[in-house]
Amino acid sequence: MMSVSTRRIGMIGAGWVTGYHLPAWGRQRLRAKVVAIADPSAAATAQRAAEFGIPGLYASAEAMLAAEELDAVDICSPRETHAAMVRLAAARQLDILCQKPLGTDFAEAEAVVAGVAAPTRLMVHENWRFRAYYRVLKRWLDEGAAGDIRQVSFEFLSSGMLAGADGLRPALVRQPFFRTQPRLLVMEVLIHHLDTLRYLLGELDVVAARLERSNAEIVAEDVAAVVLRRPSDGLVVNVTGNLAVAGAPPAPRDHLRIFGSRGTVELKGATLSLEAAVPRAEDFDPDATYQGSYDAAIGHFLDGLETGKPFETAPEDNLRTLRLVEEIYRLSRFDPAAEPR
Repeated sequence: MMSVSTRRIGMIGAGWVTGYHLPAWGRQRLRAKVVAIADPSAAATAQRAAEFGIPGLYASAEAMLAAEELDAVDICSPRETHAAMVRLAAARQLDILCQKPLGTDFAEAEAVVAGVAAPTRLMVHENWRFRAYYRVLKRWLDEGAAGDIRQVSFEFLSSGMLAGADGLRPALVRQPFFRTQPRLLVMEVLIHHLDTLRYLLGELDVVAARLERSNAEIVAEDVAAVVLRRPSDGLVVNVTGNLAVAGAPPAPRDHLRIFGSRGTVELKGATLSLEAAVPRAEDFDPDATYQGSYDAAIGHFLDGLETGKPFETAPEDNLRTLRLVEEIYRLSRFDPAAEPR
């Protein structure tokens, strides 16, 4: 039985990512419970309702909000719906957790944020920075374990866009919607890393960017080279993302190296290490860390609602990440109509 303080949550969307959101909500059962779920796919809502014991099933968010007494919504629908769903929930003065990004581009997201007013509180579900190894890495940097940071290199490489012997591209099998996204690698994937780099290093500017498309089964970019600069001291951060790398695993893992005056910090997959006079190393379970980032983000949302403290991934903060995304697309002058090489 729910206590009087247990928040009633409505979930908008029943797709792939809800398979991680719903277990995270389940771990918060003393503070919140998902009591309703809405999605145009009756099969998807029925599946999630059966898996997670959700009593209310709806074909639309509008129907759910009209019928249910809710305290908050968790928006997990496709990104092209985020702006409309935020406005819908805000009109009912509900608190909102919304999957990234808040809009299809910076301008739409900025307009959404401007339209949300008290008492509604809005948090962007940007969970990458909540991964356990990034929280430890941040602590190491704050302790000065690497000294003054001189250079940063980040790589996110995958063979997922390369066709296998069966002719299928693993990335498109796992996430078929990649085929039609008008903005793919940067807006869908590297947005996480840009946000995490901001979390670790502070505010950044985009110096240069190049985007490419590797195959004709997608309409947007799956290759990116980006140069960032920290305005406070000129630190250069090189970011490489490529989903069509022969020899790389189909499921990419982060590879981050931070070169400092006193040591080198390296995250390679789920292993975090420091090469210094006093070395450090920690290994993390990849699956537990992945789910754990959803758990931590949703826990942070509830903490913020209970305490009134600012969200770490508040809309105003997330707009700074989206500004980087927009600048990358602007500087790259990427033409999605161009033939892939």
